Amino acid sequence: MFQSEIQKLLGSFTRIGLNEMDEVKLMNRVETKYVFSSVKLPDLLFRLSGSYKVLAINNIMISPYHTTYLDTSDYLFYTQQVRGKLSRHKIRYRKYESTGLSFLEIKKKTNKNRTIKWRIENELNSNSPDDDAAKFIKKYLPDSLPDLRPVLINGFNRITLVGKEFKERITLDYNLSFASPDGKISEFPYLAIAELKRECHNCLSPFGTVMKHSGIQPNRFSKYCIGSALIKTMPRKNILKRNLLLINKIKNEYIKSSGS
Repeated sequence: MFQSEIQKLLGSFTRIGLNEMDEVKLMNRVETKYVFSSVKLPDLLFRLSGSYKVLAINNIMISPYHTTYLDTSDYLFYTQQVRGKLSRHKIRYRKYESTGLSFLEIKKKTNKNRTIKWRIENELNSNSPDDDAAKFIKKYLPDSLPDLRPVLINGFNRITLVGKEFKERITLDYNLSFASPDGKISEFPYLAIAELKRECHNCLSPFGTVMKHSGIQPNRFSKYCIGSALIKTMPRKNILKRNLLLINKIKNEYIKSSGS
């Protein structure tokens, strides 16, 4: 992987601390995702250094994340997402390895295609949410979901960028892995996922311009749905065929570029 080159490029960014991130929490936002080969990360960082600051925690600018997704026994959240249903939910535990903190997060996609996120500090210590987590989930979900359980574990490295002039946040995820609760794991070193988070669809974004000039188009992509489809037999997998073909194309591009 291009870790040393990425570290060197991040050294040219102005740094921002966690205490300054409150201004760009964007808990109610518009999200745009991009999926591309990880070999393009160094060039993208070079192009973005003048317009963005990088989040640094204890001088660490590349942070490992671990996410555990919850769903019902019949995969309600997965089914809603692959079918493109608006006003849907996603529930996950996310551990931020750079701080040691763990949060239970609920994300809602509204019928106006906005994303709203709520979270509490909480850790998954068994196969089901504890009492505090259950109360939190009940507060934000319209229906009772008594059989929520862990269904997918996702790991990745993340770089977080914050706009200098515009209120927006960029996350760049790479070194992805997906695992099932029973221990099956698959790694995807060739895959990178970027997410642009901002207040409105038409807000100006230097990042969007850079991605367009780099030939990387926005793409609907869910780590939860795609990860599940890649390592397990899932219902309605054919709906994800376009993204699964894209991943295979990116893999071939990565192998060709790295000479593997």
